[in-house]
Amino acid sequence: MDKILVRNIFYYKNYYLDFYKNLKPEVKRKFNWTLKLIATIDRVPAKYFNHMENTTGIYEIRVEVGTDIYRVFSFLDKGKLVILINAFQKKSNKTPKKEIELVEKLKKQYFDEKGNK
Repeated sequence: MDKILVRNIFYYKNYYLDFYKNLKPEVKRKFNWTLKLIATIDRVPAKYFNHMENTTGIYEIRVEVGTDIYRVFSFLDKGKLVILINAFQKKSNKTPKKEIELVEKLKKQYFDEKGNK
């Protein structure tokens, strides 16, 4: 039986999908598992989906496969729609400032485009 969705996931443009297509199969499986978890359970553990401090509602989706750590930035639209933006493989403890600046810019662009429709 399929699980009921509590959130929908939407890919904004091809930022996430371009990243995803180059991943190894085992990493893709973990990404798919993590996104299904986010879509189907009401209270997602912070280990997988966590609000980033000092941002305007940006969330970080975390995926770990072995020693490799990946991050996908996202935000909510109307509370139940998770918008995936860009992703990267994390190589240090601190999230690069340029990545946060990019996701803030893309979030603004998303809402600007949505407002013009």
